[in-house]
Amino acid sequence: MNLVLHGARKLDADGIVDDVWLAVEGDRIRAVGTGDGWRTAVTDSTELTEVGEVAEVIDARGGWLTPGFIDLHVHGAGGHAFDDGHDAMLAGLAVQRAHGTTRSAVSLVANPPHELEASLDAVARLARVDPLVLGAHLEGPFLAPTRKGAHRAEFLGHPTPHLVRDLVAAGQGSLLQITLAPELPDALGAIETFAEAGVVVALGHTEATFDQARDAFDRGATLLTHAFNAMPGIHHRSPGPVVAAFDDHRVVLELIADGEHVHPAVLELAFRSAPGRIALVTDAMAAAAACDGDYRLGSLEVTVTGGLAVLRGTDTIAGSTLTQDAALRTAITAGVDPVQAVEALTATPARAIGRSHELGALRPGMLADLVLLTSALEVELVVAAGERQSPRPD
Repeated sequence: MNLVLHGARKLDADGIVDDVWLAVEGDRIRAVGTGDGWRTAVTDSTELTEVGEVAEVIDARGGWLTPGFIDLHVHGAGGHAFDDGHDAMLAGLAVQRAHGTTRSAVSLVANPPHELEASLDAVARLARVDPLVLGAHLEGPFLAPTRKGAHRAEFLGHPTPHLVRDLVAAGQGSLLQITLAPELPDALGAIETFAEAGVVVALGHTEATFDQARDAFDRGATLLTHAFNAMPGIHHRSPGPVVAAFDDHRVVLELIADGEHVHPAVLELAFRSAPGRIALVTDAMAAAAACDGDYRLGSLEVTVTGGLAVLRGTDTIAGSTLTQDAALRTAITAGVDPVQAVEALTATPARAIGRSHELGALRPGMLADLVLLTSALEVELVVAAGERQSPRPD
């Protein structure tokens, strides 16, 4: 046993339980209970280990205890952009982890194929030594030019069978997810190829109609990238991809809960329309948890003012400056039930990537990813794979 935490209010997809204790051994949760049972866990630790190796005991003092947050869509933080290579990935991930995100996909913007293949290789090497890295997320290059957002038009293209095979191979088994527009030539076949390779396929940056989105879901797409953004909205005669996702219980919808990408009323509507199928993501770029100023997203210049990131000289939003703890607070303020909000940060993204057997809940046998929050939902402690994470800088 290396850690025993007690006196917490557990908050996860299973509900709220008061006076909870939890024991961690290695990288797994060994036991969970209520009341004074934690004392026995500490005693067992003393008896079973050498002197000086007893469990660290943490009194949560009534704080909220949640599973570690999972971010399926994030491009950087703390002034570091993941597209800039290994060291930038490490630095950006450390900042996000200090805010409660214990598992992250490394999201990459559209770039020429040879650059994407090099980035995929970098992510694969990082994932082999860092189990907290879920894998790579390619946001592009198979996006609709009319919905490109913060992606260079000249780097976009069609998912030809040859290019799809090359990207899967470059991922070395660590290509977790790809966002694509299903209306592009060869896209439906690409969805099937990616899905057969174990890659989660998301629809996004798209002009897809309701029927095109539904067809893509039938071909194997199971995720909607930052719902409502970079896609047609809901129209009474043309419902579009969001309604298609609402209607399909196989599909999880990403939402960016920063108060800018989606109005709080629409955020709450999405939770009611797709219960248990919302995954909160940050889509954060380098300016997350950093100061306003000038940044880069891929090869594009970005200006951040008041925490809002836009392509320089435009009003086009370029990712966010969000962290997952802030997303939790925004969702609850918008009227989302706290259990559902935490589920959207934990259990739902874990299920979306096939990891619900070990991530997203506080149960014995699960990976020891947990976040202790104050009553105001500010992060006090982050543990990932049984190890304390460095606190965020003041």
